[in-house]
Amino acid sequence: MRRLLTLIAFFALLLPLLAAAAEPLPPEKAFKAEAKVLGADTISVNFSIAKGYYLYRDKFRFSATGAEIGEIEFPQGEMKDDDTFGRVEVFRDTLAIALPVLGASGEVKLTVGYQGCADLGVCYPPATQTFTLSLNAPNNSAKPPPQDEASRILAMLKDASLVTNIAAFFGAGLLLAFTPCVFPMIPILSGIIVGQGHGISRWRAFELSLLYVLGMAATYAAAGVAAGYSGTLLSAALQNVWVLGGFALIFVALALAMFGAYELQLPTALQSRLSEAASHQRRGAVMGVLVMGVLSALIVGPCVAAPLAGALLYIAQTGDALFGGLALFAMALGMGAPLIAVGVSTRHWLPHGGPWMEGVKKLFGVILLALALWIVQPVLPGVASMLGWAALLIGSGVMLKAIDSLPPKASMMLRLGKAAGVIALLAGVAMLAGALAGWHDPLRPLGFLRAGNEAAPAVKFERVADNAALDARIKASDKPVLLDFYADWCVACKEMERNTFPHPGVRAELEKFTLLKADVTANTEADLAMLRRFNLFGPPGIIFFKPGGGEIEGTRVIGYQGPEEFLMSLARAL
Repeated sequence: MRRLLTLIAFFALLLPLLAAAAEPLPPEKAFKAEAKVLGADTISVNFSIAKGYYLYRDKFRFSATGAEIGEIEFPQGEMKDDDTFGRVEVFRDTLAIALPVLGASGEVKLTVGYQGCADLGVCYPPATQTFTLSLNAPNNSAKPPPQDEASRILAMLKDASLVTNIAAFFGAGLLLAFTPCVFPMIPILSGIIVGQGHGISRWRAFELSLLYVLGMAATYAAAGVAAGYSGTLLSAALQNVWVLGGFALIFVALALAMFGAYELQLPTALQSRLSEAASHQRRGAVMGVLVMGVLSALIVGPCVAAPLAGALLYIAQTGDALFGGLALFAMALGMGAPLIAVGVSTRHWLPHGGPWMEGVKKLFGVILLALALWIVQPVLPGVASMLGWAALLIGSGVMLKAIDSLPPKASMMLRLGKAAGVIALLAGVAMLAGALAGWHDPLRPLGFLRAGNEAAPAVKFERVADNAALDARIKASDKPVLLDFYADWCVACKEMERNTFPHPGVRAELEKFTLLKADVTANTEADLAMLRRFNLFGPPGIIFFKPGGGEIEGTRVIGYQGPEEFLMSLARAL
């Protein structure tokens, strides 16, 4: 096992370097060009040249529509004995060329021609890039920086090396590890470690934790490769009522076993065969833990956060499935690093064996029921979700002896347990009262008392079924258009509907837009066509359009935004 883990770690570090050296960079990455206005009569053309690449001085060509280019002074380059062109002057690393502009009147379309090579012996054909600039807006680049988070991440990915990208995704995974998407994995991994008993060593806990995380990371890597080839996300296929309901039933079955309803056992013949195989495998259970990591990623992993959306957008645009797999594998490792720390620490939390083990089993039974409810919550009506949480809390309170009398000399642990039971019982009763009153917000179960049992009227959106209906509606609008991608299984979509859209300030600003909604719950071909058109991999996503047509660049909203942040997005769009 130690040799296997060492080999996996070695190849995980080596693979990005091998991939980077396997083939030369595409020209847009080897030579990144940008044009900026420095003044009313000067344009600066800047090149960022990758290490090991160079541009020829005598291959530059400049032309402009709407102005004339004056005499150009190049900076000093370096001389090189080139196999193709002989002794020539070349530029490396960075290059800034100041272009005098004569007779300009407002907007100028600048065309830049250039040619370069790589030290490894590969030369690129002549290339051109065109920039449109306004000389009335000095110090502005030809292309405005993107404002939405996913677009900023996409721009960062395009401008960074492979190794930098991998490191960035690992860091993004570390940040995602502290989001609600990853929290349900903690009790699953802890349950695996606890199931090994008190005698488990620190190294064994580390092995199991790492195997669990590798299973999760392999799932994410597969999703990245699939996105690179197909341009779609798996969340729509995974997060429907049948798949989520099936996973939830598995957790319920495991919870009932924890409560002693029955013993989960394999047939005797199969147990004997597995026992014989395990006796020949030092420290078995490898595949079981890997499979649990895979299932955990499938169950609680599909969170379309901005880093994931930016990564998948990059993968779809480049078609680089290898990078997609590496990037999401690194992100999953970052998400799993804190889980490994938790798994190793769990071993030290275990007290010596005794009656406490029954209490631990019941605790994990409750946690498994909570996970089952959490899994199906996106596809449940709000009232049904409230009833489920109410039943779980009331049942937990009863199990913790909230309504039982304690002996006069009860221990401190018994008293603390009863206090926790009373709190759970009261919370469950409040949740039940809210559900019976038709309330739908489990975080504010008694909110109906303040609201007079009447929720604020929902913001009305007009449904569009396909791209043709969308184009027709945008063309007919005399106001800016807001297109909201929504699905019944999308948790963040429902949070936007519950918390953001009803906000008084947001409602007032939304009056200035034509509000359209694309419901992609069914994941039909028309739904997928709309998602592909805007390079989206799933909801939530909000696109803004100018009156009559044309997307307002740099204003997309990917993922959940609260009222204050969404008001800023609306202001940018207006």
